[in-house]
Amino acid sequence: MAYDYSILWQPIDINGVRLRNRISMSGMGTFTPTLAEQYETESGLRYYEERAKGGIGLLHTGAYFIDSLTAQGGRTLDFSSDKSIPSGTVLTERVHRWGAKMFAQLSCGTGRNGMPQIGERVPISSSENPSFYNPSMICRPLTTEEIEQMMETWKVAAHNAMCMGFDGIQIHAHAGYLMDQFMSEVWNHRTDKYGGSFENRCRFTMETVDAIRSVVGPKVPITYRISLDHGFPGGRTIEESMKILDVLDKCGIDAFDIDSGCYETMDYIFPTRYVGEACMAYVCEEARKHLTHPIINTGTHSMESAVDLLKSGNADIVQFGRQCIADPQFANKLREGRREDVRPCIVCNEECIGRIFGRLSQLSCTVNPSTGFETYMEVKPVSKPTNVVVIGGGPGGLEAARCAAERGCSVTLYEKEDHLGGTFLTISTGNFKWRMPQLIEWYKVQLKKLGVNVVLNTAITADDPALAGADRIFVATGSKPILPHIPGIEKAIDVEDIHKKGMPAGERVVICGGGLSACDTAIEYCQKNEGRKFTIVEMQGAIGNDVMVVNKISIDRLLAEYGVDIRVNSKVVGITDEGVEVETADGKQFIPADVVVGAFGRRQNLELPDAIQYKYPMKTTIIGDCMKPAKAGPAIREGFYAAMSIL
Repeated sequence: MAYDYSILWQPIDINGVRLRNRISMSGMGTFTPTLAEQYETESGLRYYEERAKGGIGLLHTGAYFIDSLTAQGGRTLDFSSDKSIPSGTVLTERVHRWGAKMFAQLSCGTGRNGMPQIGERVPISSSENPSFYNPSMICRPLTTEEIEQMMETWKVAAHNAMCMGFDGIQIHAHAGYLMDQFMSEVWNHRTDKYGGSFENRCRFTMETVDAIRSVVGPKVPITYRISLDHGFPGGRTIEESMKILDVLDKCGIDAFDIDSGCYETMDYIFPTRYVGEACMAYVCEEARKHLTHPIINTGTHSMESAVDLLKSGNADIVQFGRQCIADPQFANKLREGRREDVRPCIVCNEECIGRIFGRLSQLSCTVNPSTGFETYMEVKPVSKPTNVVVIGGGPGGLEAARCAAERGCSVTLYEKEDHLGGTFLTISTGNFKWRMPQLIEWYKVQLKKLGVNVVLNTAITADDPALAGADRIFVATGSKPILPHIPGIEKAIDVEDIHKKGMPAGERVVICGGGLSACDTAIEYCQKNEGRKFTIVEMQGAIGNDVMVVNKISIDRLLAEYGVDIRVNSKVVGITDEGVEVETADGKQFIPADVVVGAFGRRQNLELPDAIQYKYPMKTTIIGDCMKPAKAGPAIREGFYAAMSIL
């Protein structure tokens, strides 16, 4: 069905600030500011500018902390003094140059959620709460005097935000951070004027709003970011949150940025593909009954779910996070009627929050390697005519072909199968992988528009004449499954074949190997509700060791909900027609099975790549899994780099 996206382009005002459309970019940490000087780098400035240039109406910064105490060592602009004003001014000017508005998302800190890698002191909180990351560490409650001083700090931060040229201020009261800890009974056990009754728990927030308003005046928008449903036992419910909205709607808040989740349900703070599309739109209907000011909503929205939500009347602005990371131009493309050109976020969390969590590095993107590196990785035309041959139609080969063609090369891509996408598309059969086939479809559209010659059903050899005439050869032929030397291994069905042909009949399914592919397969078939009993056998001490930490939260929860039997520290030593024999610390055990699935991982496959590279060493580049099996992100990045290396 064709969608009418026109509702997205209706302007809207927030306290007199006119937004050109209903599309907003969520506040997301970038880790681009310098740590010592705490000013925004060129990488960060260009990152925001590209999203403004791409047609977004309202951009939010990632959480900027109001002073060094609350920042707990994080990479942020320093709003407690005037030293960040110059780079902050450059930021807003570069955003305004493209017609977008920008709000500074200000935070009084993570509180008990402070990351252990970037905070040496005992975390602060509303009360003596256990630290989220280290429950044995008890947080120090803020004193009344410290809270009073914090209100003065809010004033300084608000003043500096105005000096920088921000169009409004968003108060970050989200995700179980410090302000949320004051508002929530589960974390606020104080007995002074900031705790106890509902009114007292709201006092910290109310004083914050008053402090900011006293500086910015009545005509500057102040918005409020809040989770309405913490989603864990004891956390705040939607019903309880409505009391807070009733108060805030009357106290000077000009718009509400609402969703759900907290660190106890972190896979909603950084939504995974397992929680589905528009996963937090459900909070809007009840909130609409209580709010007279505009509602902003986020949570894995597609352009279509954004339209649906706006048409329902339950929200006024739809917010995109990682879609803005994946394709900074998506708003312009949609406005120009080029929906097919929007590069989809595949909701993998690997190169955005995964980089920040795992490496304390600035964010990038699995499907868009330029993200975070826009200044250094502009796609520019090659200096001379170049004939490029790409072998393999998986994500790495597709990106190499796309980027080379965009740079003006003449590109031919050979794929031995009758379709593009490789193993990446083959394994994309679960409903929760809905964006992965969209990415392959996007590549197909781009290659066609760029004039890439795609040749299917063709296996290339090192002696193929097509290689002799090429100026550059990119080999992206993929990996092979690992087949351990286990008696009866031939009785196991490779997990890739399960995705190709479906699961054979049988009530009891044992999956050998506990990595991402094993977990996803179990979840997929449990969701099909076929009445099967699944067991995952893993030789290490935990499953999902190759899974990004936030994604693993969703996986662990779903496997538990579906009753999947998890056997760790269990080495598969034999497979028979009756089941699987495993070796544990307590001796050998036998697990009956009607179907045995092999998910032991992947290994490099260099036979063809080596033959080509040794014959044409001066012009051959090997890409992706055939050299080092990994996820889609590294393969796409290598394909991009290969094409960018052409002079």
